[in-house]
Amino acid sequence: MSQIEQLLKYQQEDEKLLKLERETANSDERKKFIQSKNFLTKAPEQLDRLEKKAADLISLLEKLTKTSDELEDSLKDCENLDEMVEEGANVSFSKKSAMSLQEKLRSVKSEISALSKSVREVDDEYKALKKKVIAMQRQYKESQEAYRSLKDSKKDELAELEGELKKIAEGISPEVLGKYKAKRNERIFPIICAVKGDRCSKCGMELSIAGKESLSSGSVVECENCHRFLYK
Repeated sequence: MSQIEQLLKYQQEDEKLLKLERETANSDERKKFIQSKNFLTKAPEQLDRLEKKAADLISLLEKLTKTSDELEDSLKDCENLDEMVEEGANVSFSKKSAMSLQEKLRSVKSEISALSKSVREVDDEYKALKKKVIAMQRQYKESQEAYRSLKDSKKDELAELEGELKKIAEGISPEVLGKYKAKRNERIFPIICAVKGDRCSKCGMELSIAGKESLSSGSVVECENCHRFLYK
């Protein structure tokens, strides 16, 4: 049996293996497993980020609260305006100072209100994420078991196909088989196909003169464009 015939036979069995691999890879069991695995991988970083954000907001809130207390204490001094007048204080200046303090206090209290809201929102986001983590941990465990069971159910069929491929590979040169497997890893399939009118039947590229001569002599030829093996 020629190299081309061996390759075609190998590809025929390999197509069955590829179908089996795709069924497993595209299964709901694997999708749920990968989804939960990816989520749980990223979750710790997201939780740490939210914790830091909450800590920074609380720290700023404490500073603003302290500023607010200090402003309120300063305003208490302005309550004794009559006594300050009797002692010869500048009434106009004192009123302006009191008004300025009140304005600052209103601004600080507004910031405190906004920050308090942000702290609550971050806290809610953190709790929601923790809840989702717990749900995903459960999904991860269940989907991991389901995915393992799916692979186990196909184990015999997989072993049979791999055994058949190993037998056929004995009639193919290691160099050619190595190139075939490299193309397989690049997700090129089919890897070997017929030439139609001196052109690759998959991409339409015309063979070079050297390629045509090699093909005529029975050698394995690669398409210069899509790199598939070609035969007549």
